[in-house]
Amino acid sequence: MSDYDSIEEIDVNREGAGLRIGIVAARFSADVTDGLLAGCTAELTKLGVRNADILIATVPGALELPLALQTMAESGDYDALIALGAVIRGETYHFEIVSNESARGIMNVQLDTGVPIANGVLTTENDEQAEVRMMQKGADCAAAAVEMANLLKVVGKS
Repeated sequence: MSDYDSIEEIDVNREGAGLRIGIVAARFSADVTDGLLAGCTAELTKLGVRNADILIATVPGALELPLALQTMAESGDYDALIALGAVIRGETYHFEIVSNESARGIMNVQLDTGVPIANGVLTTENDEQAEVRMMQKGADCAAAAVEMANLLKVVGKS
């Protein structure tokens, strides 16, 4: 059970069977987002989430992710959500705005609704960095979403 004597500890649970997962993917930098989505859906399947229990929605870019996520979270139909996208640095300040505001929006939705959201929006210096990270980041987000959905089911019973 626990490494701590007489203290209850919740075990990590990455069993996805029976969970309903929503994914919102930004179409901007589509090659990278497709890689994120491939890694994510493969891991969800590996964790036991049925294809019928996964919904994928797309939005134009990273700044549109929070609104779609909020609408899905408020529906009550999902145990967890996953945000996928890529913001790749250019020559202008726009990178910082998009990176910071999409992350803030995603976090606000999560905290305001109580629905866990795995943030898989890559923020990289160039396309090559994003391509190297996309499959693993997608898989990591799937695992985080499943784990958090299960955790909240346990702590919500307290």
